[in-house]
Amino acid sequence: MLSFALGIGTQNTQGEWLEVYYPAPQFEPSAKLIEAARRVLTLPEGNQAVSFLPEDAGKLGDAFSEAGFTEQAELAEALTQSQRPLVATLIDTDDAPASVPEVYLKLHLLSHRLVKPHGINLTGMFGLLKNIAWSSEGAIDIDELSVRQLKARLEGRTLSVDCVDKFPKMTDYVVPKGVRIADTARVRLGAHLGEGTTVMHEGFCNFNAGTEGPGMVEGRISAGVMLKKGTDLGGGASTMGTLSGGGNIVIGTGENCLIGANAGIGIPLGDRCTVEAGLYITAGAKVAVLDENGEVAETVAARQLAGQSDLLFLRNSTTGRLECRTNKSAIALNDALHAHN
Repeated sequence: MLSFALGIGTQNTQGEWLEVYYPAPQFEPSAKLIEAARRVLTLPEGNQAVSFLPEDAGKLGDAFSEAGFTEQAELAEALTQSQRPLVATLIDTDDAPASVPEVYLKLHLLSHRLVKPHGINLTGMFGLLKNIAWSSEGAIDIDELSVRQLKARLEGRTLSVDCVDKFPKMTDYVVPKGVRIADTARVRLGAHLGEGTTVMHEGFCNFNAGTEGPGMVEGRISAGVMLKKGTDLGGGASTMGTLSGGGNIVIGTGENCLIGANAGIGIPLGDRCTVEAGLYITAGAKVAVLDENGEVAETVAARQLAGQSDLLFLRNSTTGRLECRTNKSAIALNDALHAHN
């Protein structure tokens, strides 16, 4: 069994799931816990998302308590007071998700750091998620928004819509330990932020992407990108996601890399690499590789340097040539900055 969780969600007027919050998702749960849940809810085999009632939550609490799972028992007991739809979601095998509750559980696993980006199957998730108005009154189906806005006005309230998107912000569901996020709207649910990560105001992290931590994020971490520990993504810097241009290359960095302000990468980097401010490296860009005397040893496509360590990429200010040198002075991040998250 890959995962199990009890959730509280939102449905539209047609009874379709819009979103689900899982307070305590379980990764590779005990067989005894699953047995107790199956006994109460008569859950079928395989990947399932099964709705249940608050009175069932009380029975779940008793079953979990008898089986010795105190945390899950307390959660189930709390759900007896719910006025929102409840769901028990089981992921037996890591197949492509087949329902919104499955998608949300997998996104929770990523943001809870229980799995890493590219460590779980999210194939087809966009087709399952509806476009949602994320508002001061929670998730609203975009097709039902005008009716809800009118109702709120008639009752003397203003319904404020923060954004319209398939994904919510991570911090409405998960706040990982030891991170700082200056603008929470810029980190989507499904982001994986390692302990010691700081995301500044203009930083952004997409789903199925993130950091190992510690690290500083002042630029954009696109979908599928992972930055390893000690890496600094400068202001306005960008990483080309695996969804960009239909590419299948997994972009990311090794440890202790620096991507300068307004720079970007379209190739994966090894450890201790530096990209000069303002320089965007695409896979097909021609790079002059310099030897220890500063002479051109060869000219290659940037993709041929992918994953190699101790490289310094820069633009020759005289010739405009893209050059690569050995990064003899590896970037050391400000330890004090990352040590006090």
